[in-house]
Amino acid sequence: MKRILILSLMAIACLTTQAQTKKVKVLAKPSSLYMSGYPKATIDPKTKKNTVVWPSTENNSWHENMGFVKDVPTIDNLESIWPNIAEMSEGSYIPSLWQLTEEDDETVLHCYFRMPADIVENFWLCSDECVILDRATGTIYQSRRCVPDCYGKVFSLKAKEGTTFDFQIFFPKLPDTVESIAIYGVPNWFMRGMGISFASKSGDLFGLERNPYDYDEMMPIHKAHLVSEAKDYNKDNHKTWAVYNDAHLIKPVKEDTYAIWRTPEATYLAEACEMNRMREYFGRGGNNILVDQRGHQYKCKEVLGYPSSDLFWVEGYSGDYFAIVMVFEPIPVHLETITYIEPEGEPFAMWGANWEGKVLNFSIKDLRDNQKLFKYHPREVVK
Repeated sequence: MKRILILSLMAIACLTTQAQTKKVKVLAKPSSLYMSGYPKATIDPKTKKNTVVWPSTENNSWHENMGFVKDVPTIDNLESIWPNIAEMSEGSYIPSLWQLTEEDDETVLHCYFRMPADIVENFWLCSDECVILDRATGTIYQSRRCVPDCYGKVFSLKAKEGTTFDFQIFFPKLPDTVESIAIYGVPNWFMRGMGISFASKSGDLFGLERNPYDYDEMMPIHKAHLVSEAKDYNKDNHKTWAVYNDAHLIKPVKEDTYAIWRTPEATYLAEACEMNRMREYFGRGGNNILVDQRGHQYKCKEVLGYPSSDLFWVEGYSGDYFAIVMVFEPIPVHLETITYIEPEGEPFAMWGANWEGKVLNFSIKDLRDNQKLFKYHPREVVK
């Protein structure tokens, strides 16, 4: 008996040593990737437990429903991976977080899921459709298994609300020659061909290529300061126009530079404006529209921080570039192109008066790529 006990303790010690010496290399993780808010929970009047029935991301009716899974790994320190996790979780969006690692002789996809209720039903992780594609060679790396053991099955989860699970999907180890991959078959993390590219596996993180069908997280907009309100507004009397300063400044960009953010609630279109003088007038909104290929129109609902339709003054420095952000009705995420139409404004009494119309055809991908151009950039003046 003593000998058996000693051997058992030795086995436990060996397992602990192996866990401590396991080589883990982080290959990829998103800086931010969002999905719209969790489905609403219902409360059981008897147990007082909150339950969420997860909306089906795949037609899983023919798959076995294995009921509640057990022994799901959890993680308590997401902040160590994403220090800004708290601010990422604010508002109507939640982070859809994952990490791709190299662990000994396997590639492991960690999919993090924060429990929105005490019980989540009708959940799905992966099946044989889950693969990693080497986009240069066409080689497919098939998923082997997952933790917990729910491969190819619908299941339910039970845990304290706020618990973060660490679902793990295991693949063969990727060769060092791999430069660009796509991940398929993990729909609850938007992986239906998500592209990832990188320069090397010698320490550089992969670069995430954005899924064209993901919604965007609207960036913070520095709200302009209202210097004086409009008084008995009259388009033909510039003294009645509102005056603003301290606008959302950006770095210099080319003329007619725009960016788009798509959310379930609205579409945000940012326009880069150049200050040729220290005080200039502008006017946006009103009858501006977006039009898709079918001819469907999406109306402008407001202009963030500025009047909609009315003319207004902006004060700053000659050479300033700043953003005007128009808020339109939401557009479908599958659109690849959009047309922006700014009708010609009514004539008004002002020196150099000019409110010409515009018709601009945009690629949605290009507009999303331009988001980085609209980050707030404080003015620097050397005297």
